[in-house]
Amino acid sequence: MSGKPHPALARVRRAVREFLRSVPPGDLYVAVSGGADSLALAEGCVHAGARTGVKVTALIVDHGLQDGSAEVATTAAATARELGVHEARVLTVRVSGSGGPEAAARRARYAALRAELPEGGLLLLGHTRDDQAETVLLGLGRGSGPRSLAGMPAFEPPLARPLLDVPREVTVRACAALGVTPWQDPHNADRRFTRVRLRTEVLPLLDEVLAGGVPAALARTAAQLREDSAALDVLAAELLAEARDGQGELDVAVLGPAPAALRRRVLRRWLLDAGVRELTDAHLRSVDAFMGEWRGQGGTWLPGDLVAFRAHGRLTVNPLDRSKGD
Repeated sequence: MSGKPHPALARVRRAVREFLRSVPPGDLYVAVSGGADSLALAEGCVHAGARTGVKVTALIVDHGLQDGSAEVATTAAATARELGVHEARVLTVRVSGSGGPEAAARRARYAALRAELPEGGLLLLGHTRDDQAETVLLGLGRGSGPRSLAGMPAFEPPLARPLLDVPREVTVRACAALGVTPWQDPHNADRRFTRVRLRTEVLPLLDEVLAGGVPAALARTAAQLREDSAALDVLAAELLAEARDGQGELDVAVLGPAPAALRRRVLRRWLLDAGVRELTDAHLRSVDAFMGEWRGQGGTWLPGDLVAFRAHGRLTVNPLDRSKGD
């Protein structure tokens, strides 16, 4: 391509280049579905890598959930090679498990992608500003708290998302400028999926009612909440170190006076470190009640056959058969 690149292509390339300046150097691995977002990202990485000698590998996952999925994966790999990637690998996975087809496919996909990364490798994902807006709305509708409203982080090793400030329409125009035809996933038009209805019904309606700019506004909100969360995480880590003793128990006298938002953040980290999984807001508030609403109550049962309880001014997590309370 001679002369200046198309503005959309230039924007994608700039986003990738600026992002890569902020992360450790090394070869790049791009998850490529064959859609506009991932193809534009792959080309942006190739363009950036050509200047620095970085190799770009495209990783394409065949979920086997649709007729012709193998052909779609093969075409995506071929298109990625046309865009200049050093290598394109097709990964075939088996989708199974609980949580519905979306969740099961996501688990299988990320497991396969992570398995291809070398130690310290970076997996680049083509999530755009529109994906971020959908994520924020999902968190808002589910009442998932500030962590969900903060959306997807741009850098969450080994995952990286250089295009979170780029609208989806820009990646579509970038692909057109490159002369490639992205794959149109039929699932992206299937109204059985919540994200599809958010994308095609809810966000357009909000944009109409609020006179435009809703995806960008939601993405800005997510960015602000991530900054706030990062600051609170630092304070929570300091308070956790002060409140936790050599046995891993928490001193109520140290933790109790802290503001509720900070205290619960400490408790969340402490419980996760203790092996509690699938921690809900209800679990967290129940444990928090040992300080603010202490009435000599018994232990709080937690996922993983664990129980939290208060004894002698300290909070403890133990297996169920070893628990004792005040």
